[in-house]
Amino acid sequence: MGALCVTGIVASALAGCAKPPKQTDLISQPIPTVETTASVSAYLPADIRLEQAMPPRIFAASNIAGRVLTVAATTDIILNPGEVIITFDDGPRPGKTPAILDTLDQFGVKATFLMLGASAQAHPEIARMVAKRGHSVGSHTFEHVDLTTLSRQAAYAEITRGEQAVSDALRGAGNGLAPFFRFPYLAQDGFLRTDLMGGDMVVLDVDIDSKDYYKDTPAVVAQRTLDRLDARGSGVILFHDIHQRTVDMLPEFLSELAARGYSVVHLEPSKPGVFGRPVITADRETNANQI
Repeated sequence: MGALCVTGIVASALAGCAKPPKQTDLISQPIPTVETTASVSAYLPADIRLEQAMPPRIFAASNIAGRVLTVAATTDIILNPGEVIITFDDGPRPGKTPAILDTLDQFGVKATFLMLGASAQAHPEIARMVAKRGHSVGSHTFEHVDLTTLSRQAAYAEITRGEQAVSDALRGAGNGLAPFFRFPYLAQDGFLRTDLMGGDMVVLDVDIDSKDYYKDTPAVVAQRTLDRLDARGSGVILFHDIHQRTVDMLPEFLSELAARGYSVVHLEPSKPGVFGRPVITADRETNANQI
């Protein structure tokens, strides 16, 4: 969970995501009444939002569960204003992941879990629990290595090892490994990203980093994430299901999402699993050197 590595290719990828309305457009419009604040307050300038009464908290799951977005490629991940995708990296973790699953169930929403191969291998019963509850499961390498520090051959081997370990852990869960992948530390190079996407991998970028790996209180994590989400208007949110502060802040965070009129989109693959595509292997190093 190091600092973000934002490369040109990442910035380009994120530029295609949905953007909130311009503030100048909103300022010219009438200030909404309390009854409509929940649906539009996320897009109002901060000075106007502060003048609005906070709508009553809404705890019903039906007020936050959004649509299912089926994707075959990274470029298919396009969100409307007010929509979020919730993702969790680095699990599964005993005592943390199950509690997070219970909270997600309470609100009727589905998330995407990008699991480390080593963690899934150590706790296959929790990995299967995630899949059985209807969440999407992708991979995040085997040992959370910065792939930009490895040779291409070693990077492909680390990715493949992680995929295989998560896939093995999910055996018998009903839902297998989705072709979703996130780079550890978001560290990547253009060649590796392009090669993975060319192999039908859906690379998940991050629009809102909760930074829940900082030693902050749950309230601080929730407020930081909400502030960044309000500024953007929609996006893919990064959490980690290995921290107690994340477990503790999630109920309040989801409650506040509902109060502000957001909905949680469930990300699903259009293809059954990663092994329905050309498998990334270390042999690709030889081909890469010939280009």
